[in-house]
Amino acid sequence: MFNPNSLFYSDGYKVGHKRMLAQGTDFLYGTWIPRSLKYIHPSIKSVVSAGQALSMRWLHDEFTENFFDIPIEKAMQFGKDMSMYLGTPYDAEHFRDLHKLGYLPIKVKSLPEGIETPANIPHMTFINTKPGFAWLTLYLETIISSLSWKSSTSATLALQFRRKATEWVMKTDPDNAWFIDLACHDFSSRGLDPFSSYASGLGHAMSFKGSDSLIVIPAARYFYGEPEDECAIMSVNASEHSVSTTKIATVGEKQMLADWMNEFPGGILSVVMDTLDITRVVKPNGYLEELKSEVLARDGKLVIRPDSAPSPLSPVEIICGYDGELTDRMLEADYPEFYKKGLIQCLWEIFGGTTNEQGFKVLDSHIGAIYGDSINLERQREIYSKLAAKGFAATNIVLGVGSFTYQFNTRDTMGFAAKGAWFEANGEGINIMKDPVTDDGTKKSLKGLITVHEDFTVTQESSKSLEDSGMLQVIYEDGNFSNMPTLKEIRKRIEAIS
Repeated sequence: MFNPNSLFYSDGYKVGHKRMLAQGTDFLYGTWIPRSLKYIHPSIKSVVSAGQALSMRWLHDEFTENFFDIPIEKAMQFGKDMSMYLGTPYDAEHFRDLHKLGYLPIKVKSLPEGIETPANIPHMTFINTKPGFAWLTLYLETIISSLSWKSSTSATLALQFRRKATEWVMKTDPDNAWFIDLACHDFSSRGLDPFSSYASGLGHAMSFKGSDSLIVIPAARYFYGEPEDECAIMSVNASEHSVSTTKIATVGEKQMLADWMNEFPGGILSVVMDTLDITRVVKPNGYLEELKSEVLARDGKLVIRPDSAPSPLSPVEIICGYDGELTDRMLEADYPEFYKKGLIQCLWEIFGGTTNEQGFKVLDSHIGAIYGDSINLERQREIYSKLAAKGFAATNIVLGVGSFTYQFNTRDTMGFAAKGAWFEANGEGINIMKDPVTDDGTKKSLKGLITVHEDFTVTQESSKSLEDSGMLQVIYEDGNFSNMPTLKEIRKRIEAIS
């Protein structure tokens, strides 16, 4: 398996920075901070603190296994590689010193995870704990940056999905408020790299329990203290097109549905039904109506999943209905009226349900819907509002949030960056910052030792005693962990602000 020396997880230009530090530099202090929200959805005004425990435990394990625990000769091959890489002799003795030390001499402080901050509030600070290792603070910037931005970005987005789900569930079906935890389901794993699958998946899981990202189960236990006898996320038996096509090719689509209900007589069963023509399934006297008695006889809910929308339609119209002119492609459907009505209305016309005290229709408990293709914040809001306008509760559908939302982000989406703020050279502490005149102020960094107060104000150029106070708590120091959060604690904080 590919297990490179951990020192490779840095930018190439970092390897020469030890020699570029101010003469006599013993300590270097920096911040990890979301600098700006100008590239994220305009409704988002705050950032969720998330992923710091994940990042530091991963970093610790990585250096333990692939640097400190490997023979010194193997570790120091890195110096030879840098000589070849730079085309000039490279002095790697500081790496030898680090290997001899046997741990990362660095102190990391973090905000509590699961709280929300304005932009430009540090979520972590870093300082080396031993003289002579100031270079390490700089060197780890790349890997900490690559590890840390994803969870916070996805957690921020997930909180917005939760807030909107909470708003509409409480408005249209408050008796089923339990549904909020499951209203948005993580479908993103197949569109992410393996690390992002659990970094982003944990960010989603801070707001919701529904997820198909299986890796979140062990990740929540390892990084966030979930007990072995509990599962941080949940899902249901569900089909996809690959299994559907095998059944359609052999027994036909209607029999496929009948067979699966027989195979899964209880619990929630989700079936994708637009492999060919979903309108045949939900039309009057279609497959679902012909199998209505079987659906109602199940001890559980059958969930219908569309997966596509012909241009110019979006998932909103597939779910809620379309009031425009039908295209030739739409008219090819067995039941074009489906496009006018939308999935939820079609299911209501077959199965009915109840009208709650708020005056909104809730489908019969044996039938439901899920849609997981290209759902974003705008579409979520449109779906809920348009369903409500037609008299349907938000609890009639689960929305799958996939890589269309969780992968379409970068470190720059919320301007995350690590920057130096203070250093000590020859016994003198010196405050530092950047403020490029060619920038609009976004890249202006904080100066000096930092204190974050309970009201999310920041004191710059703090004294060491003031820096010891405030919201930032030590989570890692010299290879040891402290104040590490659990997923349960984070979820309580998220629920309180959602």
